[in-house]
Amino acid sequence: LKSIISITVVSAALRLIYSGIMMHHQLTVSLAAAAAVIFLLPITSSAFTAFLPRSRLSSRLADASSPPSFDEKAFETDRLAKDAQAMNEMSEVATQEFAKLRTPWKWRIRKCVWDYLEEKNIAQFPRPVHHRIPNFMGADEAAENLASLPEFQAADMVKVNPDTPQRRVRHLVLENDKTLLTPQPRLRTGFFQTLKHGTDAIPSHTPIESLTSSKGAAKYGTPITLYEKYTVDLVVVGSTAVCPKTGARVGKGEGFAELEWGILSQQGNLDASKVLVVTTVHDSQVFDGGVEEPWKSLMEQQEKDGVDDDGTNSQTPFGSLTQHDVPVDIIVTPTQIIRVPDETKLPKPSGVYWDLLSPQKLAQIRVLQELKKRTEENLGESLPSGPDEVLPPTASRNRKGRGGGGRGG
Repeated sequence: LKSIISITVVSAALRLIYSGIMMHHQLTVSLAAAAAVIFLLPITSSAFTAFLPRSRLSSRLADASSPPSFDEKAFETDRLAKDAQAMNEMSEVATQEFAKLRTPWKWRIRKCVWDYLEEKNIAQFPRPVHHRIPNFMGADEAAENLASLPEFQAADMVKVNPDTPQRRVRHLVLENDKTLLTPQPRLRTGFFQTLKHGTDAIPSHTPIESLTSSKGAAKYGTPITLYEKYTVDLVVVGSTAVCPKTGARVGKGEGFAELEWGILSQQGNLDASKVLVVTTVHDSQVFDGGVEEPWKSLMEQQEKDGVDDDGTNSQTPFGSLTQHDVPVDIIVTPTQIIRVPDETKLPKPSGVYWDLLSPQKLAQIRVLQELKKRTEENLGESLPSGPDEVLPPTASRNRKGRGGGGRGG
């Protein structure tokens, strides 16, 4: 009886649909179609159930009523496999993109060192260390070794980068009654700040630890302009990798250490021919000739791929430096102090090389724009501009877990 009634209603609905179409009455068509669907559903459902074997129907109903058990092992295996696939795909894309950079040999070194520090769990927070000055196990011990240098002890003003692995260095500068000069991270909001503990600006009861982060430097530091007079006695930089023979240094690829050096030397705040540059790194970040990892694998891969026309050869993965690159004089690790030999040490640049400064980099840094404008006004002529470049990606600024932190964390 229910089926007969449904069929009767559906027939009436179909007639209404036909009439609605003929009369171009859209509302009639819609209502009639809805009625037909409502009354057809029970019929089609019953018919489907009737033809479905009872055993299969019971099984499907049972599956619907009880959720499937969770296979944790299978889930984790699948997750790790997909993570590995995603990382490999990202790595391939990154390699293609970094091949467009001015110095691709630096990218090869960075990737090799970053991967190794992560793989061996030498890397420390913030992680992953890719696209950062990598923090490393033993960074505090390296800082203590740096503080034992006679050049450090004799210095009154020490410039230190705002990256995490050099945080203990900044602490020791302040603890030893020296003036700390530190840049705004990426020079994005200003230029430099000075901090000195035990002064009117920073009373001695202020915990030094609260001064050594980027936030603390911004809160307690005294901002200085491009045109103030002061003298830097020692420069400390972070590195991804260094060569103990030449002092060649690879950073994270953004070039801020070189820009800061160029500005300070151009403005007369440091003597490029006399001021020493020191870096603190893990021992594995120091090129050892390809004896141990990560350098052994890197040299083997370089030999397999062939020598590029970028200055690399069978003895070193370090290629030709650009004119503005700043080499280091002293390399300090948790276990040793290495002084780069004078006879093989690369020369340091002086001033800003405007013909190498890309429009992309200039657009990022307000203080450089100001300096260029002022210099052009003083000279009465336009300064050259460098070629376009592909800027490398910056690290994630997500503060949660392994992705947290950034320069000056």
